[in-house]
Amino acid sequence: MAFSFFAVAVLLYLGLEVPEGSPAPVTAAQEGVQITYGSVIKLMHDRTKFRLHSHDVPYGSGSGQQSVTGFPNVDDSNSYWVVKPPPDSSAKQGDVIPNGTIIRLQHMRTRKWLHSHLHASPITGNLEVSCYGGDMNSDTGDFWRLEIDGNGKTWKQDQRVRLQHVDTGGYLHSHDKKYSRIAGGQQEVCGVREKRPDNVWLAAEGVYLPINTSK
Repeated sequence: MAFSFFAVAVLLYLGLEVPEGSPAPVTAAQEGVQITYGSVIKLMHDRTKFRLHSHDVPYGSGSGQQSVTGFPNVDDSNSYWVVKPPPDSSAKQGDVIPNGTIIRLQHMRTRKWLHSHLHASPITGNLEVSCYGGDMNSDTGDFWRLEIDGNGKTWKQDQRVRLQHVDTGGYLHSHDKKYSRIAGGQQEVCGVREKRPDNVWLAAEGVYLPINTSK
């Protein structure tokens, strides 16, 4: 099946190659769909069902970097993230992503990287999670290690996963504690060093690139 106009537009906007014979965008969780490098996805918090989200609004405390939240609505374009390898990786667009791999997530609209550090998060004082850098500006603060729950060997859309920040050891985490002013109704996203039910995520809506079969 050919790409839809939306999928082609997303890939062209990102400067990614448009593969032939690609599936249409996925609009809900489907069993067995592989997440590959270059895919543009939304990450859904398993317990609350909010989507990982960012926007060009800085934190009013901590680092002052671009804020990251959990967003309640499914159809917001500020919740799309591009799955990419670290800069020194030999991985290519369309490669599958094994358990334990270090990845980066680039916010589609602002081009900044999902990032963390030792600043305190605004509501709970855990590790702050922000967006930082850009296409040509990335460091180890953008590195996240994929942990697949259960026996999965490669990342698939229906699998529960954790993302552990390499520099701080914090797991990408959210909960039902919500902002009341600038990001009213959105919930805090932060880093927590312990494994908890609230740091489990699933890949949801997105444009999933087919597996790269070239050697």
